[in-house]
Amino acid sequence: MNYCRVLFLTLLLTSVFVFSQVRETDIDEVQIIASKKLKKKDNPAYAILQEVWKRKKSNGLSQFQDYQYEEYEKIELDLANLDSTFTQKKIFNKVGFIFKYADTLDQPNQLSLPVYFNETLYKNFGKNRPSKKEKREILANKSSGLTSSDAMANTAKNLYKEIDIYDNVLNFFNIGFTSPIATDGFSAYDYQLLADETINGNECYRIKYAPKRRDVLSIYGVLYISKENYAVVRATLKSTKSINVNFVNGFYYDLEFDNPSDSIFLPKKNYQEIQMSVFRKKEKSKSIVAKKTVIFSDYLFDQNLSDAVFETKEKYLSDSEFLKDEDYWQENRKEELSKSEANVYTMMEELEDVPQFKKAVKVYEVVSSGYYNAFKAIDFGDIFSVIGFNEVEGFRLRVGARTYFSANDMWRAAFYTAYGFKDDQLKYGFEFRKMFNRDNRFTLGVGTRRDILQLGAQLIADEGIMTRSFASSGVLSSGDNFYLSSVNQVSGFASIDPFKNVTLRLDATHQTTKSALPDKFSLDFYKNGRIFSELTDSKLVMSVTARPGAVFSQYGVDRYEHSTLAPTITLKYTQGLEGVLKSDFNYSKLQLYYYQPILLKSFGRLMLNIEAGKNFNKLPLALLNIIPGNQSYNLMPNTFALLNYYEFVADQYVTFQAEHHFNGKILSYIPLIKKLKLREVAFYRTAMGSLMERSVAMNVRNQNLSAPEKKPYYEYGFGIENIGFGNIRILRVDFNWRGNYLENPEAKKFGIKFGFQYYF
Repeated sequence: MNYCRVLFLTLLLTSVFVFSQVRETDIDEVQIIASKKLKKKDNPAYAILQEVWKRKKSNGLSQFQDYQYEEYEKIELDLANLDSTFTQKKIFNKVGFIFKYADTLDQPNQLSLPVYFNETLYKNFGKNRPSKKEKREILANKSSGLTSSDAMANTAKNLYKEIDIYDNVLNFFNIGFTSPIATDGFSAYDYQLLADETINGNECYRIKYAPKRRDVLSIYGVLYISKENYAVVRATLKSTKSINVNFVNGFYYDLEFDNPSDSIFLPKKNYQEIQMSVFRKKEKSKSIVAKKTVIFSDYLFDQNLSDAVFETKEKYLSDSEFLKDEDYWQENRKEELSKSEANVYTMMEELEDVPQFKKAVKVYEVVSSGYYNAFKAIDFGDIFSVIGFNEVEGFRLRVGARTYFSANDMWRAAFYTAYGFKDDQLKYGFEFRKMFNRDNRFTLGVGTRRDILQLGAQLIADEGIMTRSFASSGVLSSGDNFYLSSVNQVSGFASIDPFKNVTLRLDATHQTTKSALPDKFSLDFYKNGRIFSELTDSKLVMSVTARPGAVFSQYGVDRYEHSTLAPTITLKYTQGLEGVLKSDFNYSKLQLYYYQPILLKSFGRLMLNIEAGKNFNKLPLALLNIIPGNQSYNLMPNTFALLNYYEFVADQYVTFQAEHHFNGKILSYIPLIKKLKLREVAFYRTAMGSLMERSVAMNVRNQNLSAPEKKPYYEYGFGIENIGFGNIRILRVDFNWRGNYLENPEAKKFGIKFGFQYYF
C-alpha cells in the first residue's frame, strides 16, 4: 500500500460515515463478568430502575420560559493502530516527520496519528413560550487537518447523534438500540448491582448492564444513579465486539448530567469515540477514530429574552469573523487540549507543503465527488455517468463539467453532452443557478436540454436539467425497453426557503416530447380531429417540500444532506398553459409525496413511502401518470420491481410502499448463518388508480392502456443485505414476487434485483 492510498483511505472514511475507539480508557469497569443471573423481581437493580422509571425526567431546557447556555465542542480524527514496521516503509521517506506527532497507545508498538482537529464555541438561545424558538450562535471556530473546510467540520459534527438516555430507543447510525434505562430494558439486558460510588459529590448506585445476546445490536456499560433522587448522573455505553454495523468497529459514549431538581436534567458533558475501518472488523485493525467532546456550561433561565435575539441572521463556520487567535482560545476553552490535539495544528502546517499529500487529497476528491477539479474553477464529470446503454442510442458516452470554486459557491453553471453510437445523435444539457441570499436560500436558475429520457420511471418528476435517469442510460436491463422519449426542454425556476427545511419552488417549462422509437412505441394523439406525433407542453409547476429535522452541510447553491430520520413531504401543483408557445393542452395536476423512516426499537427500521396524484383533465399518454416500473436489474427506489414501463397509466393514482430492515434480528438465531452477519429485509408495494375512457381515446394506437382500477396491483418479497466481507458489506439482493395481473402481456412473476447501499 503506498502513501497516497493510505491518505486517500483516511479521507474517504472521514467524509462518508462514522467511528469508535481502540483505547480502553475508563471502559475496564464495564467488562462482563460471569455471575449468577437473578430473576428480574429478585434483582436489586430492578427495584432501583423502577424508581428511575417512576421519576422519568425530561430535559430541563423545555421546562423554562426561555434559556441560554454555552457549548464548547471539539472533534479529533486519528489514524489508529499504526505499528512501527508500517511507519518505516519507503513510501514515507518524504513525510516521515508526521510520526513524531503520533501518540503511543497502551502497547508501545501501536501509534495513533491525529489528522484532523476542530474546535467550536457556541452560544445557544431558546424560548418555549408563547411559541417555540431556537437559535445557535457561533462564537469562534478553529480547525486544522487533512481538509479544514466547513464541509468536513459539519460532516464530522453531524455524524454524532444526540441521544436522550431516558428514551426507550437510542439512535446510533440511524439504527435503534434499546436504552439501558428503557422500561423494557430487562428483556434485552442483564443487570448487576455493584459497589456504590460518588460522582461529582453525588452518592450513586452503580449498575452494570450487559446484553442477553451478544450477536444482536446491543450495548453494555455502567449506570450511575443518584441515591437521593434516582436520577442518572452518568452513563457509559459501549458496543459489543460483534456489532453488525457497516464500516464501524465499535463505539463508546460517556454521558454526564446535572440534576437541579427532581423532574429535570441538564446535559453536562458528552464524550464519544467511534472506530471505523474499511476492510477488517478487528479492534486492532488500522482504522479511523473519531473523538468528540461537548461541554455544556453557563446555563441561564427565564431572562426574558426578546424576539430580536432570534431574528439575527444565521452565521456559518467558514465565516472569517469566527477565526480567533490562540489567546482567545486559551481564555475560553472549557478544558485544556491534550498533546495529540495540539499537535494537529503544528503537523498540518508542515504537511500541507508536501506534494505527495496534495496528490492523495486530489484522488480522494475525485472519488468522493465524481468530479475532477482543474484550474481551481472547473470540475469535469460526473465520472460515474460516462457510460450507458439503451435500445435507442445503443452504447452512450456522456461527458460534462461544472464551475466549482468552493463547496459554498453562490452560483454554479453546468453542462453535459452525450453521444449515442446507434442513433448517431448528439445530446446536451446546460443549467445555470444563482443564489442571492444564503439565509432564505433565494435562488434563480435557467436551463435547457435535448436528450433521450425514460418518462415512466417516476411519478413526481425531477424538474432539474442535469439529472441522469438510470432507466434510460443504465448498462444492465431486463428485457427490451422501447418506451423512451425524445425531449427538448427549456426551463427556469425560482426557489426560496421561507422557513427552515421548507422549500417553495416555481418552475416554468416549455417542452416538446415525441417517441424516440416510433415504430415500436407510439406517443401519437388526436386533437381537433388531427393526429400529432409530437406534443408541445408549456407549464407552471408550484411545489412545496418540507424536510423537518433534516441536517445539511454547506450554505452555497448546492448543499450536502446528512443521513437522518427526517421525513420528506412534497406537494406539487402543475398547470398546463394551452396556446403559450404553441402548447397543446390546458390541464391541472395535483401530486403528493410522503416518505418516513421509523425506528422500531431494536426490531429495525421501517421505511414508508406514499404517493398520490390526480389529473383533472383528459390527456394523452405523454402527460398521463405512469406507475413507475423497473426494467433494470438494479434496485431503484420508489419503483415497482416487476412492472414494465407504461404497463399501468392513470389519471388518478395512489401508491404505497413499505420496506422493513430487520438488521439481522432473524438471521442471528440461525447457527453458522449468523456468522455471515447478513441482514434481512421484507417489503410490500401496491398501487391503485383509474383512467378515463376519454384519455384512452385520445391516443392513436391505445397500446392497451389500463390502470390498476378493479383491484390494486401488488408485489412483495424479501432481500438479503449487508453482503460482503470484513467491513465492506454494501451489496443487497432482493427477491420479488408479483401478486396479481399475471395475465398482462409479458408480465413477470418473479425477479431478482441487486444494488449497493452505502450506509450503516
